[in-house]
Amino acid sequence: MDRFVILSGCSGGGKSTLLEALRLHGHHVVEEPGRRIVMEELNSGGSALPWVDTAAFVRRAIDMSLADREAAATFPGIVFFDRGLIDAASALEHLTGEPALTSYGQLHRYNKHVFLTPPWPEIYVGDRERRHDLSEAIAEYERLSVDYPALGYEIHILPKVGVADRADFVHSILGLS
Repeated sequence: MDRFVILSGCSGGGKSTLLEALRLHGHHVVEEPGRRIVMEELNSGGSALPWVDTAAFVRRAIDMSLADREAAATFPGIVFFDRGLIDAASALEHLTGEPALTSYGQLHRYNKHVFLTPPWPEIYVGDRERRHDLSEAIAEYERLSVDYPALGYEIHILPKVGVADRADFVHSILGLS
Protein backbone atom coordinates (compact mmCIF):
# COMPACT_ATOMS: atom_id res chain seq x y z
CA MET A 1 0.00 0.00 0.00
CA ASP A 2 1.64 3.18 -1.17
CA ARG A 3 -0.23 5.21 1.46
CA PHE A 4 1.01 3.09 4.39
CA VAL A 5 4.15 4.73 5.79
CA ILE A 6 6.44 3.05 8.33
CA LEU A 7 8.24 4.77 11.20
CA SER A 8 10.83 2.34 12.50
CA GLY A 9 14.37 2.31 13.83
CA CYS A 10 15.90 2.41 17.27
CA SER A 11 13.70 1.90 20.30
CA GLY A 12 13.51 5.01 22.42
CA GLY A 13 14.34 7.25 19.46
CA GLY A 14 11.11 9.27 19.44
CA LYS A 15 8.83 7.26 17.12
CA SER A 16 5.77 7.44 19.36
CA THR A 17 6.22 11.18 19.89
CA LEU A 18 6.49 11.72 16.13
CA LEU A 19 3.46 9.51 15.53
CA GLU A 20 1.42 11.68 17.89
CA ALA A 21 2.58 14.84 16.08
CA LEU A 22 1.53 13.33 12.76
CA ARG A 23 -1.86 12.42 14.25
CA LEU A 24 -2.27 16.04 15.35
CA HIS A 25 -1.55 17.03 11.73
CA GLY A 26 -4.67 15.08 10.79
CA HIS A 27 -3.11 11.81 9.64
CA HIS A 28 -4.36 8.37 10.63
CA VAL A 29 -1.83 6.52 12.77
CA VAL A 30 -1.34 2.97 14.03
CA GLU A 31 0.47 2.52 17.33
CA GLU A 32 3.30 0.05 17.78
CA PRO A 33 2.09 -3.57 17.99
CA GLY A 34 4.86 -4.60 20.39
CA ARG A 35 3.98 -2.05 23.03
CA ARG A 36 0.26 -2.92 22.79
CA ILE A 37 1.06 -6.63 23.16
CA VAL A 38 3.29 -6.03 26.18
CA MET A 39 0.59 -3.97 27.90
CA GLU A 40 -2.04 -6.67 27.19
CA GLU A 41 0.24 -9.46 28.41
CA LEU A 42 1.28 -7.60 31.58
CA ASN A 43 -2.35 -6.77 32.39
CA SER A 44 -3.54 -10.34 31.82
CA GLY A 45 -0.56 -12.19 33.30
CA GLY A 46 0.32 -13.59 29.87
CA SER A 47 3.72 -14.83 28.76
CA ALA A 48 3.99 -13.53 25.16
CA LEU A 49 6.53 -10.99 26.36
CA PRO A 50 9.86 -10.29 24.70
CA TRP A 51 11.73 -11.11 27.94
CA VAL A 52 9.72 -14.31 28.61
CA ASP A 53 8.76 -15.92 25.28
CA THR A 54 10.24 -13.89 22.46
CA ALA A 55 8.99 -16.18 19.69
CA ALA A 56 5.39 -16.01 20.95
CA PHE A 57 5.70 -12.23 21.27
CA VAL A 58 7.01 -11.81 17.71
CA ARG A 59 4.34 -14.12 16.26
CA ARG A 60 1.66 -12.06 18.02
CA ALA A 61 3.25 -8.90 16.60
CA ILE A 62 2.97 -10.38 13.09
CA ASP A 63 -0.69 -11.26 13.62
CA MET A 64 -1.47 -7.84 15.08
CA SER A 65 0.40 -6.11 12.24
CA LEU A 66 -1.62 -7.99 9.63
CA ALA A 67 -4.85 -7.03 11.42
CA ASP A 68 -3.64 -3.41 11.66
CA ARG A 69 -3.03 -3.32 7.90
CA GLU A 70 -6.49 -4.70 7.21
CA ALA A 71 -8.12 -2.13 9.50
CA ALA A 72 -6.02 0.72 8.08
CA ALA A 73 -7.16 -0.10 4.55
CA THR A 74 -10.49 1.52 5.48
CA PHE A 75 -8.82 4.82 6.49
CA PRO A 76 -8.58 7.56 3.86
CA GLY A 77 -5.22 9.12 2.98
CA ILE A 78 -1.77 8.48 4.38
CA VAL A 79 -1.56 6.14 7.39
CA PHE A 80 1.54 6.18 9.58
CA PHE A 81 2.57 2.99 11.36
CA ASP A 82 4.80 2.92 14.44
CA ARG A 83 6.72 -0.21 13.42
CA GLY A 84 4.68 -3.03 11.97
CA LEU A 85 4.87 -6.16 9.90
CA ILE A 86 8.39 -5.77 8.49
CA ASP A 87 9.86 -5.13 11.95
CA ALA A 88 8.10 -8.21 13.35
CA ALA A 89 9.13 -10.38 10.37
CA SER A 90 12.73 -9.19 10.75
CA ALA A 91 12.68 -10.12 14.42
CA LEU A 92 11.18 -13.56 13.72
CA GLU A 93 13.73 -14.31 11.00
CA HIS A 94 16.58 -13.14 13.23
CA LEU A 95 15.29 -15.22 16.14
CA THR A 96 14.29 -18.46 14.38
CA GLY A 97 15.85 -18.38 10.93
CA GLU A 98 12.41 -18.69 9.32
CA PRO A 99 12.28 -16.79 5.99
CA ALA A 100 9.63 -14.40 7.33
CA LEU A 101 11.03 -11.32 5.59
CA THR A 102 10.81 -12.92 2.17
CA SER A 103 7.20 -14.03 2.56
CA TYR A 104 5.69 -11.14 4.54
CA GLY A 105 8.00 -8.49 3.13
CA GLN A 106 7.05 -9.15 -0.48
CA LEU A 107 3.34 -9.87 0.00
CA HIS A 108 2.53 -6.89 2.22
CA ARG A 109 4.21 -3.77 0.88
CA TYR A 110 4.33 -0.30 2.40
CA ASN A 111 5.25 3.08 0.95
CA LYS A 112 8.78 2.96 -0.49
CA HIS A 113 9.88 5.68 1.96
CA VAL A 114 10.64 4.30 5.44
CA PHE A 115 11.66 6.63 8.26
CA LEU A 116 14.15 5.34 10.82
CA THR A 117 14.86 6.87 14.20
CA PRO A 118 18.59 6.59 14.86
CA PRO A 119 20.02 5.68 18.25
CA TRP A 120 19.62 8.73 20.47
CA PRO A 121 21.10 7.92 23.90
CA GLU A 122 20.18 11.34 25.29
CA ILE A 123 16.45 10.58 25.08
CA TYR A 124 16.47 6.77 25.48
CA VAL A 125 14.45 5.70 28.52
CA GLY A 126 13.42 2.23 29.58
CA ASP A 127 10.02 1.73 31.14
CA ARG A 128 7.51 -0.96 32.11
CA GLU A 129 7.04 -2.00 28.48
CA ARG A 130 10.59 -1.32 27.21
CA ARG A 131 12.93 -3.39 29.36
CA HIS A 132 15.78 -3.94 26.90
CA ASP A 133 18.84 -1.76 27.13
CA LEU A 134 20.21 0.68 24.58
CA SER A 135 22.72 -1.82 23.16
CA GLU A 136 19.86 -4.20 22.23
CA ALA A 137 17.95 -1.28 20.70
CA ILE A 138 21.00 -0.35 18.62
CA ALA A 139 21.43 -3.94 17.42
CA GLU A 140 17.79 -3.94 16.32
CA TYR A 141 18.29 -0.61 14.52
CA GLU A 142 21.32 -1.97 12.68
CA ARG A 143 19.38 -5.07 11.60
CA LEU A 144 16.44 -3.00 10.33
CA SER A 145 18.84 -0.64 8.54
CA VAL A 146 19.87 -3.63 6.42
CA ASP A 147 16.52 -5.43 6.15
CA TYR A 148 14.41 -2.55 4.81
CA PRO A 149 16.76 -1.68 1.91
CA ALA A 150 17.12 -5.41 1.11
CA LEU A 151 13.36 -5.42 0.52
CA GLY A 152 13.60 -2.42 -1.81
CA TYR A 153 12.65 0.34 0.63
CA GLU A 154 14.35 3.72 0.66
CA ILE A 155 15.28 4.58 4.23
CA HIS A 156 15.41 8.12 5.59
CA ILE A 157 17.18 8.65 8.89
CA LEU A 158 15.18 11.08 10.99
CA PRO A 159 17.28 14.00 12.17
CA LYS A 160 17.88 14.45 15.89
CA VAL A 161 15.74 17.57 16.13
CA GLY A 162 12.48 18.56 17.79
CA VAL A 163 9.29 16.73 16.92
CA ALA A 164 7.84 19.58 14.80
CA ASP A 165 10.97 19.59 12.63
CA ARG A 166 10.83 15.80 12.35
CA ALA A 167 7.20 15.99 11.21
CA ASP A 168 8.18 18.63 8.64
CA PHE A 169 10.99 16.35 7.43
CA VAL A 170 8.54 13.45 6.95
CA HIS A 171 6.03 15.69 5.17
CA SER A 172 8.76 17.04 2.90
CA ILE A 173 10.02 13.60 1.85
CA LEU A 174 6.46 12.45 1.14
CA GLY A 175 5.54 15.65 -0.70
CA LEU A 176 2.88 16.56 1.87
CA SER A 177 4.16 20.02 2.80
